Amino acid sequence: MKRNYFIVALILITFFVISFLTNILGALNPSVSSSYLLTETMASFLPFAFFIAYGVMSIPSGFLLEKWGEKMMMILAFGFAFAGALGFAIFPSFNIFLVSLFTIGTGMAILQVVINPLLRVSGGEENYAFTSVLGQLVFGLASFISPQLYSYFVVNIDKGDVEKPLIKLMTNLVENSFSWVSVYWFFAFISLLMIVIIVFVKLPKVELQEDEKVGSKDSYLELFANKYVILYFFGIFSYVGTEQGISYWMSKFLSNYHGFNPETVGAGAVSYFWGLMTIGGVLGLILMKLLDSKIILRWFTILAIISVAAGLFGSSNISLWAFPISGFFLSVMFPVIMSLGLNSVKKHHGSFAGILMTGIAGGAIVQLIIGGLSDLTSLKIGMMFVFITLGYILSISFWAKPLIQNKTIFDKEKPDSK
Repeated sequence: MKRNYFIVALILITFFVISFLTNILGALNPSVSSSYLLTETMASFLPFAFFIAYGVMSIPSGFLLEKWGEKMMMILAFGFAFAGALGFAIFPSFNIFLVSLFTIGTGMAILQVVINPLLRVSGGEENYAFTSVLGQLVFGLASFISPQLYSYFVVNIDKGDVEKPLIKLMTNLVENSFSWVSVYWFFAFISLLMIVIIVFVKLPKVELQEDEKVGSKDSYLELFANKYVILYFFGIFSYVGTEQGISYWMSKFLSNYHGFNPETVGAGAVSYFWGLMTIGGVLGLILMKLLDSKIILRWFTILAIISVAAGLFGSSNISLWAFPISGFFLSVMFPVIMSLGLNSVKKHHGSFAGILMTGIAGGAIVQLIIGGLSDLTSLKIGMMFVFITLGYILSISFWAKPLIQNKTIFDKEKPDSK
């Protein structure tokens, strides 16, 4: 099959947009809380509304993909994102924001299901490992840039510096003290732009592989009878809960406990968290060729625990860097847990992947727990809940028994080694 690198570029841009819309919430948290006078529990409903959409939509999206095809699903996904972003930008109330985040999250959940098989076909199966890594790098780049965009809009709108690009336009679109809403006008624009592009692009036909198909009801029932399916579901649940538990609350923590400006320093910390996670992911790929994935998971998790502890209990300067550095150590967890899980069952890999992706709802539930604990005690104690989720991830490195071990460069002469 002829490789279509224009489609590969479009998919990489889609990765960028997904990350851009998903990982802005941590930077926004202090501003949103201030604008709506939110308690920590109320603030936790923002990531809850977004990530619960993954729990609701991941498996249904797989069924709809097989029925409607990639192009219709991508248009639908960006349509959800556009409607959610524009609706909130026009009517910036807290209740509308919750609906908006669920709507945008639904769109992002659909895209996550669509783009990986499309990337495999467009770039060629022989290049899939490379293009997948490239996609993750683009994803990380967008996560680094989106908090910077938030800082650019908010600082310049509040200063009235209308000579800078887009600032005059955004100043006319947002209310006083709601300058942060400007990012949702921007999100609406890029979502609409993506719809227009996709409408005029011919996408290749994708024949889903067995590990990409959602499977039948019987396959799900068979999988749920396997204890490892449940254990790995909670692995993904714990990982996303940890990732969002740190990235979402760190800016507010740095503001509350150390007095850092959330619109500049706090947003910068969130940005570096995602940037370091991207760098850590590249290192993780190299280490996976040298060491057993369980060993990598174990040591990276231990170092993540140390980093979070330093962030929570260290001085202001230590805290400012420890939280972003924890992102570096979180970087390998998602791919390692996914690969260990999928390599732990003999069949129904597509159905199992759908179950694991539903575990992204951990990004919703863990935030409610942190928010509730924070209101009952303090934000510091609330954030300590991530030690429980990290502890569960650490346990995986001890009890995991995959049927197939990841192959290292030292296994070339022993292809059947376990």
